[in-house]
Amino acid sequence: MPLKPYRRGAKWWARGTVDYNGRPITGYFRESTGSLTEAGARDWINERGQREIRRFLVGEERSLTFADAVMLYNADPLMARYLIPLVNELGQMPVVEIMPQTVKDLGRKLYPGNSTDMWRRWVVTPVRAVINNAHALGKCPPIVIRGYEKRERIAQDRARGKASRVERVPGSWDWLLQFRQHAGKYHSALALFMFMTGARVGQAIRMTPEDLNLQQNKVRIPDAKGHEARWISIPVELVVELANLPHKIPRGWDRKKSNLRVFGFASSCGPLKGWRTACKAAGIAYIAPHAAGRHGFGQEMKVRQAVDGKAVSHFGGWADTTLLERTYTHAEDVEGKIHDALRTGLVQAEIKTGLKLRKTGR
Repeated sequence: MPLKPYRRGAKWWARGTVDYNGRPITGYFRESTGSLTEAGARDWINERGQREIRRFLVGEERSLTFADAVMLYNADPLMARYLIPLVNELGQMPVVEIMPQTVKDLGRKLYPGNSTDMWRRWVVTPVRAVINNAHALGKCPPIVIRGYEKRERIAQDRARGKASRVERVPGSWDWLLQFRQHAGKYHSALALFMFMTGARVGQAIRMTPEDLNLQQNKVRIPDAKGHEARWISIPVELVVELANLPHKIPRGWDRKKSNLRVFGFASSCGPLKGWRTACKAAGIAYIAPHAAGRHGFGQEMKVRQAVDGKAVSHFGGWADTTLLERTYTHAEDVEGKIHDALRTGLVQAEIKTGLKLRKTGR
């Protein structure tokens, strides 16, 4: 019988066996989970089950530590920065003993003032990537770590006194035109480029002169998040903007041709100070580059101009229309649209039926 929770006094216990592929791989357990809630008991059962399955599959081998697994992982500079505090916490711990809840609890310990989304990005994702990479190399079992639940996110937001997942305000042509009146030429060109192509700021920053083919009205958008680099055609207004933008080596970089960048910034953080300054000078709300560009493109195409989702997704580099709809489009002028739609429907119905909503003569 698979492990199941049951209440015994104030605490929850578990009894049964751990099964794998429909057959028991352990003896019969009857143990206290130490939890006062059924949810906590089920978490204990899940973790115990994973541990026993790992022991069944790979035996008692415990030599690979998390620090060893990190050495097997080819981390980029950003991931390496996240891994440093994790190695300090988990470095000497055998990978097979690292439980999902142990990892999730590290978010609160290491970053108590941040949101659960940041915990996922800075803790859960790096640990999962390192261990599963070691698994792919045949060094250890894989690990499955579920993200933080909605109740956990809300509780952490309350504890830190700040809401997470605040809906982004997307850019618009009105905002962009005002921004460009007060922005420097590189900030101005970057904002226009992202808004007209849907490129992420990190992709735009990495672009070199080799990514431009302005004679054929084309640019190459660098790879990002599993998507390969791709060439797209761009409107003539953007061609003119890029043709008149001198290529630039970021400040502090070696003065060599291979370091030339289209927009002249060293990283995605490079434009932020000037971006804020331009917003303040223009007297407009601050909209961060990603929201002004990629969100602005999605909103402009899909919501304001009603371009079909397939076309928007293909041009903007979204894997499918679901992500575009869920994340990159936003409710806008809600009441006005609903009121207009109601009036339109009423007029159409009155014409069709010959009846009026307002009765007369009574």
